Amino acid sequence: MAPSAMNQPYQWIRSLSDAQPVPYWLDDPGRPRPEPALTTSETCDLLVVGGGYSGLWTALIAKERDPERDVVLVEGREAGWAASGRNGGFCAASLTHGLPNGLARWPEEIHKLQELGARNLDEIEAAVARHSIDCDFERTGEIDVATEPYQAAELRDWHAETVRRGLAEDVEFLDAEAVREQVNSPTFQAGLWDRRGVAMLHPAKLAWGLKRACVKLGVRVHEHTPALTLKPYGAGMAVRTPYGRIRARQVALGTNVFPNLVRRVRSYTVPVYDYALMTEPLTPGQLASIGWKNRQGLGDSANQFHYFRLSADNRILWGGYDAVYPYGGRVRAEYDDRPETYAKLAGHFFTCFPQLEGVRFTHAWGGAIDTCSRFSAFFGTAHQQKVAYAAGYTGLGVGATRFGAEVMLDLLSGERTERTELHMVRRKPLPFPPEPFAWTGIALTKWSLARADAQGGRRNLWLRTMDRLGLGFDS
Repeated sequence: MAPSAMNQPYQWIRSLSDAQPVPYWLDDPGRPRPEPALTTSETCDLLVVGGGYSGLWTALIAKERDPERDVVLVEGREAGWAASGRNGGFCAASLTHGLPNGLARWPEEIHKLQELGARNLDEIEAAVARHSIDCDFERTGEIDVATEPYQAAELRDWHAETVRRGLAEDVEFLDAEAVREQVNSPTFQAGLWDRRGVAMLHPAKLAWGLKRACVKLGVRVHEHTPALTLKPYGAGMAVRTPYGRIRARQVALGTNVFPNLVRRVRSYTVPVYDYALMTEPLTPGQLASIGWKNRQGLGDSANQFHYFRLSADNRILWGGYDAVYPYGGRVRAEYDDRPETYAKLAGHFFTCFPQLEGVRFTHAWGGAIDTCSRFSAFFGTAHQQKVAYAAGYTGLGVGATRFGAEVMLDLLSGERTERTELHMVRRKPLPFPPEPFAWTGIALTKWSLARADAQGGRRNLWLRTMDRLGLGFDS
């Protein structure tokens, strides 16, 4: 998309003049007040560390499974402030970062993984209704769009392959005319519409609603309470915080992109910074010019891909393309704002939707994603199964974190379940190497992916080697 966007630079740069460098979803006057920080010593049955989706689902499901279980949740800042409040709001059924990745890695259990993923998305929809969480949940599905002829051919071939394998339920191939009937862009040449496998939602409102549901069920939530250390204590574990301490029989770690309290887990993830723009609300005429009556989420098929969707008030969120890894894998607030990426994204937006000339962006922001080398979450235990962790969701955590919460609770219970018996759960990805090898390898991979996009999808020797090793880099 990028080259033609360069023809009118001042037009799309001006579209950013009013954009606030804050996440649109979190810029809400209805944002709840934080729960008080922990300032004493407490004991509990289960301590959950992390107030994003991973921790919130774990605390909620733990109380739903056993209302008498004493559960405490601590969050270093405020619930939903990090990735859970900054993402695109695509809640996917896939547990494997898409069917192609799942089929390549776990072909023998892909049907089970698809079934569990579909069930997980249904459970999220049911929980949103059961707990009256107002998060603009819409089961619209998603269209993967082709913007190059080779991508259109690949989508058609992939659809035929999934039909042959019995994995194409509720998935429809759209040619250029059909995809433009759904969403009108001159760049669209084909699409795959997954009608049931993805929902759109307001990500921050989901996190806030989950927090409210946890508190209502009796979870003691402490925000502005970072967990500093994790150590064995008698028959359980002890976590130290700035102003207090918690002794727990068991601990579930949902810290994802932030340094894990189990040190050996840290090498399995790296932070990747992703960026997004949000437009002002579209007028009825602007909305009519692009169609989009079925309000699906969209993503293009390039290696450096964009994702885009409509909000409840008919703004367009436009994100992706740049995936930035900071040297050393540090997570810092200064990386959340990247004007050079915003300018690039704005140019790509008007190439996709030239009929929206004159639309302004109101918000521009970024955030860190916990990426692992197999693109999908991994799980484990530590300290004689008194501690469980899940991490590495690689951008698809809006939906998959609920599944990860159930896995962590299963692992802590010591029971064998259909989840804990999965190869996906029992095996881990390859760790990332130390610096400077991690940065060098990621930089070479990013360069190779951009080159493949520019050369009809042809993957060079480096990418083919990474494919054979089951390694990758994505956001």
